Amino acid sequence: MTIDKKSKLMLFPRMGKFIIIFFALAFIVAGLRGYQLYMYVFHENVKTEKAFFISEGATFSEVTDTLEANDILLNYKAFRWVAKKKKYREAVKPGRYLFRKGMNTNQIVNKLRAGEQEPLDVTFNNARFKQDLAGKVSRYILADSLSILKLFDDHEKIAAYGFTPETFKAMFIPNTYEFYWTTDAAEFADRMKKEYDRFWNETRRKKADAAGLTPVEVTTLASIVQEETAKTDELKRVAGLYVNRLKRGIPLQADPTVKFAVGDFSLRRVLNTHLEMDSPYNTYKNAGLPPGPINFPEVSAIEAVLDYEKHNYLYMVAREDFSGYHHFSRTLAEHNRHAARYRAALNDRKIWK
Repeated sequence: MTIDKKSKLMLFPRMGKFIIIFFALAFIVAGLRGYQLYMYVFHENVKTEKAFFISEGATFSEVTDTLEANDILLNYKAFRWVAKKKKYREAVKPGRYLFRKGMNTNQIVNKLRAGEQEPLDVTFNNARFKQDLAGKVSRYILADSLSILKLFDDHEKIAAYGFTPETFKAMFIPNTYEFYWTTDAAEFADRMKKEYDRFWNETRRKKADAAGLTPVEVTTLASIVQEETAKTDELKRVAGLYVNRLKRGIPLQADPTVKFAVGDFSLRRVLNTHLEMDSPYNTYKNAGLPPGPINFPEVSAIEAVLDYEKHNYLYMVAREDFSGYHHFSRTLAEHNRHAARYRAALNDRKIWK
């Protein structure tokens, strides 16, 4: 055997070792990379459970910035890689999102791609005017206050819901509802109509009918009752008083309706000049209920009308101790005595309006 042949035979085993080492290293690197990518996709990637918002037209870069600003993820490199592979970068959807502990990057990206928002509680109460309602609701959802206010000017849509511009307030029953942040004004109104229909079930409608009232009339009366007293233990008694007046054809003579007509609920003393105001809401000059609610009455006030206290009271006046409670009377003579004491108390405190 020549020296050249012997050298070649010795070379091949050495090259074989290099090849084996190369492939072994390549396999290890590939394995490590594969494990890294597996971890990118399926390893838990939520650091902070915190709701965050993605605005309309936001870019993927802005989404990432929002996540980082809120310190929500553990591994942003993993998020970017999975988002690229799943083509989320071209499919950003607005909304309010919440990632829970234990979620992996794959679940996170899938949630964002599908636009699976986290609903939020929307609460509105203590609203007298439509501006109050619009201001309260627009704090929670994407619809701004102006777009919500415009609902009350859309007479065609109002009629389609089964209301008039005067009774439209009755459709918005104060409570806490779940909404998605991206809800617009039209969607808000549609939801309120569904909630109105759900609220006015057969049981409540039967109670309204027994009182000789429609659901809208119950809400209208409830709006007056709510303005008359802040004492929950008086609500049913006040409601019963007005039901008595309606059934007997006696004008309601409710001061809150006059304040509404005047446009000033801060009045502490309703004067004769106020009582002469020419308005369909002036229940001193017009018999029966006003054209519609004077506020957005709470469920407690509506229920008070439906379950009104049965009694013979026809008159009421605030107590002279300014406790917020009222004197209730069956006769005008008795009422006048209570009213005189209240007027004297107003005079003593120099309350003239």
